[in-house]
Amino acid sequence: MIKKRYFARFLLTLLAAAFALLFLMPTVLTITNSFMTQSEISANYGQIFTNVTGGEGKAYISETVNLKFIPDKVTFSQYINTLIRSPDYLLKFWNSVILVVPIVLLQLAVASITAYGFTRWRGKVRAFLFFFYVILMLMPVQVTLVPNFLVSQWLGLINTRWSIIFPGMFAPFSVFLLTKSMRRIPGSLIEAAKLDGSSEWQIFKDICLPQCRSALYSIAILVFIDYWNMVEQPVVLLSDASKQPLSVYLSTINTSEVGLAFAIATIYMVPCILLFLHGEDYLVEGIAHQGSVKG
Repeated sequence: MIKKRYFARFLLTLLAAAFALLFLMPTVLTITNSFMTQSEISANYGQIFTNVTGGEGKAYISETVNLKFIPDKVTFSQYINTLIRSPDYLLKFWNSVILVVPIVLLQLAVASITAYGFTRWRGKVRAFLFFFYVILMLMPVQVTLVPNFLVSQWLGLINTRWSIIFPGMFAPFSVFLLTKSMRRIPGSLIEAAKLDGSSEWQIFKDICLPQCRSALYSIAILVFIDYWNMVEQPVVLLSDASKQPLSVYLSTINTSEVGLAFAIATIYMVPCILLFLHGEDYLVEGIAHQGSVKG
């Protein structure tokens, strides 16, 4: 019986390792290929892009594509072109930072206050509003993009960063998770604070926010990654290419600059990876707690 249990655990571990390797392979391939020369990249993958850009409709690759994880000659030329010789990358990078960081901070601020209101005051109106928030959360970006465009046009915000920041501030996803997290706070803590003469602001600031630290970290990570990778919103709402983020710029790189694309994609992943590694424990704890909370 014990042997069967260990054998089953070994098989599950092996299966998990295989899936992990499969999912990590594109990331590892992108990082290692960013250190290849342009000639080596063309020799390995040139057949793919020749067929893609041939203009003859569907085309089949007649030659074997060589997926290489270790470059023959390590070079930093792609990174030199990206960071020093090409100012477009740095401009788009800071465009992404200017758009995403305010969205994360403002969304957390708005969601914290809104979630506290949903937690402290209950009733039929609150239940309806919270249900409305959940419905909005289930809608994909493509559904709300047209209303956002019309409202931004009415407010005169088209082709400004506020057309991206304002809708991101009031996204319902953070409100939903924070409301579930605040409902985990024991009512005895709030009652004790009220008996001590604490105001609602003090209860919110000194009790609710510290108790929701894990949820705030996990939401910040998820929101950052989501808006760091946004494409549809800036394409529709920002007609000026100089204001568009790096996620849009990546899709415009020519097939003749594949090596540059590898380098930019590698650097593009760094903020998300660092943020995830920094708050991994908070992310796991914050998400795990959501499933144990009753509405």
